[in-house]
Amino acid sequence: MNFCPKCGALLLPDANKKMKCGCGYSSKQNKTIVIKEKIENNSKIELVDKQIQVLPKTNMDCPKCENEQAYYWTVQTRSGDEAETMFFRCCKCNHQWRQY
Repeated sequence: MNFCPKCGALLLPDANKKMKCGCGYSSKQNKTIVIKEKIENNSKIELVDKQIQVLPKTNMDCPKCENEQAYYWTVQTRSGDEAETMFFRCCKCNHQWRQY
C-alpha cells in the first residue's frame, strides 16, 4: 500500500496508472498496479425462517383457518377525514384480510 506524503491518506490508482490522493497529490511514477482481494468464507449461514415478521400481533380470528392470532397494520386508503383501513395477516396460514 502506498500512502500520501502530504496528508497520509491511502493513494488510489487513476485511469492513467498514477497513484492519486484526495488532497490533490499525484505520484510521478508510472507503476503497474495490481489490485487483489482474497476472500475466505468458511462460515455457513443457516436459513431458519424465510419470512421475518416485524409487525405487531393481535388476537383476531382468521376467517380461513380460525387461528386466533394475526399480524396487523393500518393504511390510510381513503380521504384524510375518514378512518384508516386495518389489515390483518394470519400468523398460521398467511391469509390476509382487511377491516374498515
